[in-house]
Amino acid sequence: MDAGGGSLSSSNKAGSRCPLQEQGLHRRSSRENLDRFIPNRSAMDFDYAHYMLMEARKGKENPVISSPSKEAYRKHLAEALNMNRTRILAFKDKPPTVDSIFPETSCVNQPKSVKPKRNIPQTSERTLDAPELVDDYYLNLLDWGSGNVLAIALGHTVYSWDAANASTSEVTTIDDENGPITSVSWAPDGRHIAIGLNNSEVQLWDTTANRQLRTLRGGHRSRVGSLDWNNHILTTGGMDGLIINNDVRIRSHIVDTYKGHHQEVCGLKWSASGQQLASGGNDNLLHIWDRSMASSNSPTQWLHKLEDHTAAVKALAWCPFQGNLLASGGGGGDRCIKFWNTHTGACLNSVDTGSQVCALLWSKHERELLSSHGFTQNQLTLWKYPSMVKMAELTGHTSRVLFMAQSPDGCTVASAAGDETLRFWNVFGNPEVSKPAPKTTREPFANVNRIR
Repeated sequence: MDAGGGSLSSSNKAGSRCPLQEQGLHRRSSRENLDRFIPNRSAMDFDYAHYMLMEARKGKENPVISSPSKEAYRKHLAEALNMNRTRILAFKDKPPTVDSIFPETSCVNQPKSVKPKRNIPQTSERTLDAPELVDDYYLNLLDWGSGNVLAIALGHTVYSWDAANASTSEVTTIDDENGPITSVSWAPDGRHIAIGLNNSEVQLWDTTANRQLRTLRGGHRSRVGSLDWNNHILTTGGMDGLIINNDVRIRSHIVDTYKGHHQEVCGLKWSASGQQLASGGNDNLLHIWDRSMASSNSPTQWLHKLEDHTAAVKALAWCPFQGNLLASGGGGGDRCIKFWNTHTGACLNSVDTGSQVCALLWSKHERELLSSHGFTQNQLTLWKYPSMVKMAELTGHTSRVLFMAQSPDGCTVASAAGDETLRFWNVFGNPEVSKPAPKTTREPFANVNRIR
């Protein structure tokens, strides 16, 4: 098992800090790089210099009278060997001309342009306070919706932060009897949000109208720590080990129940196709579920039961450029990122990261994977896929980085940690300008005005 939650911050501490307020940034002063001039000794004629110094000294210390023929021979030899120079430490060769350094070449023979290396900022571009953020590995308290609004649960309250104008608003506050909040997840439309509670219920809110639509009850027996959407289906994972598909359009919302985990379900992710669901639990199990098998009479509902991890499996991420590739991360007793072919159930690779893996995110533009970690460095690590070479390590958090969320354009990543800060990193670079794809799926609440 992984270290789970800690107690909430005291009321005095929360009262002294406003949520989602920007902290002052301390910039380190840069120092100019200085160096000594080192002459190019390979271009100097030291043999000649030695001869001139030694022969001149011999002539002064031991003067001899030479015959006219010997003097004529000496002069002739000096001219032949270019030894009539006045400077002792003179360069052998003239400096090369510009033409010889940059020879003219035709455009046809020039190699193809190489993509310049991307600069990855090593510090966060913005830091916000997040007082009362619950330090619990098994919860999912951060999500960035398609409307470019970030949602974060702080204790008993859900706040939204609009990335367009940096404005903060309160979505809802749950009373002590039902709270704290244990999970948040935006619907695909970016307007409605699901909020999982400690009392086993899930609330659905319309953030534009600022009103609650309905409460999902009767599915779980304990807290709901993980949520994920598949169009109009909201999938919930509980501490009771159950995974439930809820159709939010109908009164009797429970349509499927998956049973396979023996302990808390802490990770849920639907594939982009909506056909496969990955679930991770505190029982160290990773399951792959297929929608076509949900209502079948098969003795095992799961497509694959993967038991390679040796600690809780919370971090899950489907690859955006290969539909059947899944990355999973293990807790403190495992520390590994594993890659799976979900069609066959084969483990393609396993990398020991050296610390607890809390969250995983794929880049939408490059073949790169970002992971967040716990003790000892509490860092974000950017990996090149498939070589898994480290491209950058981003530090700044002083406690384990529990949650990550990616902006809709795929450039910025928000990270929330046990140090009660929310940091924004421009880690994935700027996207290529392209026309937005037409919307093909219907919004889950398109035909719902009110649900009793």
